[in-house]
Amino acid sequence: MTFGSLRLRLLLAGAASTLVALALAAYGLTVLFERHVERRLAAELVVHLNQITAQLEPSRETPGELTLAGQPADPRFEVPLSGLYWQIIHEQKGTALRSRSLWDSELALPPEPDVDDVIHQHRIAGPADTELYLLQRRVELPARMGGGTARIAVAWDAAETTKAVRRFAADLTPLLAIIGALLLAAAWVQVSVGLRPLSAVRSRLAAIRSGKNRRLGADFPDEVRPLAQEIDELIDARDAELQRARTRAGDLAHGLRTPLQVLQAEIERLAKDGHATVALNLSTVTRTMQRTVERELARVRLASPQRGSEASLAAAVEQVVRVVQRTPDGERMDWIVDVPPDLLAAIDHDDLSEALGNLIENAARHARHTVTVTGHRDGATVALTVTDDGPGIPQDDLAEALRRGGRLDERGSGAGLGLAIVTDIVESWSGSLSLANANPGLAATLTLKAPARA
Repeated sequence: MTFGSLRLRLLLAGAASTLVALALAAYGLTVLFERHVERRLAAELVVHLNQITAQLEPSRETPGELTLAGQPADPRFEVPLSGLYWQIIHEQKGTALRSRSLWDSELALPPEPDVDDVIHQHRIAGPADTELYLLQRRVELPARMGGGTARIAVAWDAAETTKAVRRFAADLTPLLAIIGALLLAAAWVQVSVGLRPLSAVRSRLAAIRSGKNRRLGADFPDEVRPLAQEIDELIDARDAELQRARTRAGDLAHGLRTPLQVLQAEIERLAKDGHATVALNLSTVTRTMQRTVERELARVRLASPQRGSEASLAAAVEQVVRVVQRTPDGERMDWIVDVPPDLLAAIDHDDLSEALGNLIENAARHARHTVTVTGHRDGATVALTVTDDGPGIPQDDLAEALRRGGRLDERGSGAGLGLAIVTDIVESWSGSLSLANANPGLAATLTLKAPARA
């Protein structure tokens, strides 16, 4: 696939959107997990804070000081620099109680302006250049504890939260990669299914080109059906224009051939009256006009052949032979025709008659006594051979006779125009013309496709 491929563009767009969506999902899930961890941590710290507050009592050993009736249950408070700390500051006396985990450090607790028994959250600097997530409450001490106010705080190393988020992200990455691969596979399936109607359009256009179908039809999805309808309407318009062109070609043929025949008769009269030079010059010009008219008419008729047509070879041969037999050349010939009546070819009947007319007329003109026409089927093709017993064509000239535009008639053989027209006709129907010397004579073989349904 190249960048011009619609499939590639859709897949690239799908891959890009999938990556963006996964990146946003990863970021969002990580943030949600971090907030969840912080909420769980806050809930845990609140429990510790309440336990410490409940254990606070006046010291029996040092009057006026505060102490804890019992240490918090979490053993991390006893491990130096464990990341979990507590600290109490008596604001009037400036004394502080702290957990063993702080070791020889003391937390710089932020001031609280009000005694509202509300838990406040802060982020402060901790031991060993760490950042702590801190919960703090400012309480008023009862008279039995000496009165005044105290700030009670518990803190957690924020780096532990960061590590937990990173571990979550590391566990999440493979899952997102699997989801991304599945989404890309789903995108491939979606694009393939979505573009399948376009493949159907291409296949049906190929069938129209080969003659198997005449129209695309309307059994397409709603988004593709208008395109198919436009193409079918274009084919209809093209067929109508072709028919008009064929009609104009026929009218032109009838309009020009009669005046040319009259002119040829006048040329013959001039020759009989002794004006041989004038007659020869006019005859040369007339033949040039005839060749030009016939060649251009043939090109117009073949500009866009009607695909899907089929013709009976036996019927076309019978029609052409019957006409040629009435000509001076045809009357003196013995005709041998061996074409199966059920032999069909994928070609328009008029085009087949035009090609056969040129071949059979040439054969009758050059044959000595006999013209033979045979036909047979060979797999997906049919072959029709016209053989005469005349002098044939020099071996060196066979390739020139078949070359597109080759005109042996200009060198005096008289075969070039007819063969050029025949070549144009059969090639427009995906067929071919081949020549071979038959010793004696010349064998011209038309090879055409058999109808698709045959």
